[in-house]
Amino acid sequence: MITVIGSINVDLVVETNHVPKKGETTLGNSFSTFFGGKGANQVVSIARLGKEAQMIGACGTDEYGKIALTSLKQENIKTDHVFLFPDETTGIASIIVSDADNRIIVVPGANNLLTSKEIELVKNEMIKSEMVVIQLEIPSNTVHTALKICKDHNIPVVLNPAPVENFKHEFIDLATYITPNETECIRIFGENIEQSLERYPNKLIVTLGDKGARFYDGKEHIFIEGFDTNPVDTTGAGDTFNGSLAVALTEGKNIEEAVRFANASASISVEKKGAQSGMPSLEKVLHRLNLEI
Repeated sequence: MITVIGSINVDLVVETNHVPKKGETTLGNSFSTFFGGKGANQVVSIARLGKEAQMIGACGTDEYGKIALTSLKQENIKTDHVFLFPDETTGIASIIVSDADNRIIVVPGANNLLTSKEIELVKNEMIKSEMVVIQLEIPSNTVHTALKICKDHNIPVVLNPAPVENFKHEFIDLATYITPNETECIRIFGENIEQSLERYPNKLIVTLGDKGARFYDGKEHIFIEGFDTNPVDTTGAGDTFNGSLAVALTEGKNIEEAVRFANASASISVEKKGAQSGMPSLEKVLHRLNLEI
């Protein structure tokens, strides 16, 4: 089983042909409501690929919280350790989609109430996991506590360092794999991506959008190309990558194989609207990889 620790949000999505500048009002084309949050997205990606998954997170008891939790249960995700806070709203993300790209503002709500105390309460469940996946839409102290528990019990961790402003450098030694995009990598490790990769061989995996991903294997730089796709909405592509990477690694694939699998999965996810809507089944990923079950 893979455990995901992180945010649970409802995504409020506006599509527009023109992103407004400061002080400007513009008309949108459509409005949609989707389920999201980097944690929830990643756990759905894992479950869609047929892997047993559990979510550790927090919701309010408002209507958004109820429907978000119901959605996770419908994906056969274990939600026993999603903490409910009646005096706080469920997290929301306001997303502007334009020209197949996105801009996102997150209001954390109950996600900020997932503290080290809650992580300690579910410690015994965490350490039964094959792998733990964590992002940074929950408090940094909570992330640190979870990473330390995993390190102490030899549980491998995929750390997706987003949003990057919440990253702490003490996380580096505690995580097994760190998966920034190019912008996040520069913010965390400095301008020279090649040197950063060489400093953390087989640990730092940098995603390159539709171009794929790269890492350093200790001897050479490995580039894994992306897959041709017709993007509709890139929201959730990175989360699909991280969830799929975790699944592939727990199924015994090496890093290069796992990244290629994750690239294929992410390339499918952008072909539908919404962070979770396009997340593929294992059959679809294998088809894109030209394999058979």
